[in-house]
Amino acid sequence: MTFIANARMYAVSPEAEAAWQALIAHVAEEAEVELAYEPYPAPRPLEALWRRSDLGCVQMCGFPIALGTADVIPIAAPIPALPWAGGRAAYRSDLIVRADSPFERLDDTFGHRVGWTVAHSHSGFNALRHHLLPHWRARGGRLYAEAKGNLVTARRVLDSVLEGSIEVGPLDAFWHALIGRYRPDLVAGLRVLESTDLAPMPAFVAAPGSPAEAVLRLRQAFTAAHTRTWFGACADALLIAGFTAADHASFATTLAWHREAIAAGYPEPC
Repeated sequence: MTFIANARMYAVSPEAEAAWQALIAHVAEEAEVELAYEPYPAPRPLEALWRRSDLGCVQMCGFPIALGTADVIPIAAPIPALPWAGGRAAYRSDLIVRADSPFERLDDTFGHRVGWTVAHSHSGFNALRHHLLPHWRARGGRLYAEAKGNLVTARRVLDSVLEGSIEVGPLDAFWHALIGRYRPDLVAGLRVLESTDLAPMPAFVAAPGSPAEAVLRLRQAFTAAHTRTWFGACADALLIAGFTAADHASFATTLAWHREAIAAGYPEPC
C-alpha cells in the first residue's frame, strides 16, 4: 500500500501548501518512509480523509483525535513561531468581528449572531463553546439571538463575518496568522475581540495500518527537523519553530473541555 501525506488543515494558500509539501518531503526522506502527497482541497470533508486506511502523515484536529472520530496514530504537532504559543505545540481561537463593527468586548456581541464550523472542530466549535461557557452560566441561558452552525471551514467563518451574516465567529489563530501572511487582504477588515485559552495543536497522524517503525522514524524526523539546514526556509514560510511528539494523551485538555460543556448542559455555542 502507498501511504499518503496531506496538510489540508493549514494549506491556506498554494504557497503554504507547497511549503508543507516540501517540509513533509524532507521529513519523509530523513525517516526513509515513502509518502505520496495527495491534495485534498475544501470543501471535501475532512472526516472522510481522516478515516482512510492509507494515511501516512496527514494533519488532523485534536478534538476528533480525542473523541476517537477516526482511529489514528498521532505522530507530531507543529510549534507555532508566534508569541502567544509560548514555544509549545499549542494554539487558540481568535474571536473575530468586522473591523468597523461597534463591538468593543465579547459581551457586546451577545444578542446578535455567532457562527461555528463543525461540531468535531476544536478551533471552530469546542474552543468557542469553552470560552462562552462561563458567560452562559452567568446569564443562565442563551447568549445569542442566532447561532449559525456547520459553516465547515475557517474561511467561511471569515467570509461570514465580513459579509455580515454573523457578527462574531471563531478563527483558528494559527490559520489566521498564516492567511494573514499570504492573503493580508482577506483579514484587513477583521478585528479580534478576544482569544480563547491555549489547547493542544493539531497533529500529523497515520492510520493504524501504518508500519510502527515508519511512524517512529517519522516522529523522530519531525522532532529533529528544527536542527536541519533545510528547516529554516520551511519554518519561515509556515510560521513554525519545530515539532513536538504527539500521542492520544496530548489531547486530554481538548476532551476535558468537551466533557465540562456537556456536563453543564451546554452542547453547542449559542
